Amino acid sequence: MTRNLIVILSDEHQSRAMGCAGHPFVRTPHLDQLATRGMRFTNAYTPSPICVPARAAFTTGRYVHQTGHWDNAMPYTGTPEGWGHQLQRNGVVVESIGKLHYRDAADPAGFDRQHIPMMVKDGVGMVWASIRQEDRRLIGTDRMLGDYIGPGTSTYTAYDSAVVERTLDWLEAAKDRTDGWCLYVGLVAPHFPLVCPQTFYDLYADTDFGDSKLHPADGHQRHPWIEKQNALMDTEANFENEDERRRAFIAYHGLVSWLDDNIGRILSKLEATGLDASTNIIYSSDHGDNVGARGLWGKSNMYEESVAVPLIMAGPDIPRGSCDTAVSLLDISATIPSLFGLAVEPEVMGAPLQELCAHPEDPDRVIFSEYHAVGAVSGAFMIRKGRYKLIHYEGFAPELFDLVADPEETRNLADDSAMASVRDDLYSELKAICQPAEVDMRAHADQAALVEGYGGFEVAKTMGARAATPPPEIT
Repeated sequence: MTRNLIVILSDEHQSRAMGCAGHPFVRTPHLDQLATRGMRFTNAYTPSPICVPARAAFTTGRYVHQTGHWDNAMPYTGTPEGWGHQLQRNGVVVESIGKLHYRDAADPAGFDRQHIPMMVKDGVGMVWASIRQEDRRLIGTDRMLGDYIGPGTSTYTAYDSAVVERTLDWLEAAKDRTDGWCLYVGLVAPHFPLVCPQTFYDLYADTDFGDSKLHPADGHQRHPWIEKQNALMDTEANFENEDERRRAFIAYHGLVSWLDDNIGRILSKLEATGLDASTNIIYSSDHGDNVGARGLWGKSNMYEESVAVPLIMAGPDIPRGSCDTAVSLLDISATIPSLFGLAVEPEVMGAPLQELCAHPEDPDRVIFSEYHAVGAVSGAFMIRKGRYKLIHYEGFAPELFDLVADPEETRNLADDSAMASVRDDLYSELKAICQPAEVDMRAHADQAALVEGYGGFEVAKTMGARAATPPPEIT
């Protein structure tokens, strides 16, 4: 039987925010059901916890320092080629609907057709955020989470609705096809602005969210690198009052359920058309969201809330269960061609998820992530291996966590003499992938050249969206 594939990628979905992940109150019945039908990867990570670099890495299967897509002003243009191009070369129909966050729809990005694609603003993205020198950054720019937080509709919820409707139409037209196809669907929820349809907002209106963990108001001292980064856009300081802060929690979780409902509509259409019998499904997100932990919102750091992502794969070719082996979005990059019987290209820094399922608790597998974007005064690098996670901040002291004994990352073990061998091993793994100091210098140099190329600081600081990228007009 000819096989098809649908890849659904959301935006800013915290990995723990699913019922099947054990979340105490979030409601995601459709994702939960999808997980029972296939494989949930419990330790999945983004290659970079911010949109454009993560998506370029996912598309190409390469690390950010290999592609040079350092931040949200360096969008993907079609090079280096990725899994879409490989499918095209082998005659597989491959199309996209929704958010891509590349440069321009005219670029050869590996899709036969792009339906209502969402790209970076004006084809250049957040140029102002490429200014990373601490004494020149644009402290106090527009409020990241949006002017209004609460129930209602936004351009993002309208865009997701249009993406889902276009997807349902696409699947209806595809039900009688005899050739295999790959459809990529990009949804923006639960990415801010934190404006949520009333029905889904009401699901959490009476929820007790408890206290945010490790909040500075309770005495927690944030890492110096995090403190400097958060100074750029201190969301907690910009809430109007405690009621608005509570509305942010309600709206974020409501948007997760709104996302789940939209995915449910797509899954129902697969069943109604009979395509479910021949279609494999992959669901993930480009990165997570801090949702108030440590007094932080948005993404852009290496803590689990931000760098971990949900990942579920189901379908006729997928085993059922859960896999605790650490994986990455780059493994999806390898998986997509493999599901069509194609070999993984040597440049891809991942492995097919089907193969990793055979080793559901591999303690030696290494996962890498890096961050060189908005707010970062220097590069941040993460190594996850087995139960341990190292966060290296160039020019700052590291952090080391035991994610089995301390899943909430409350105790930094980097200075514990008993952990010296673990720390040294993780640093060896990091340096086998890249030299952090060299990568940090290269990122800064490329960003400085970008700023200068647009006319220097005074011009660059005016260019790009200040918060959420505007979606395209829907016709």
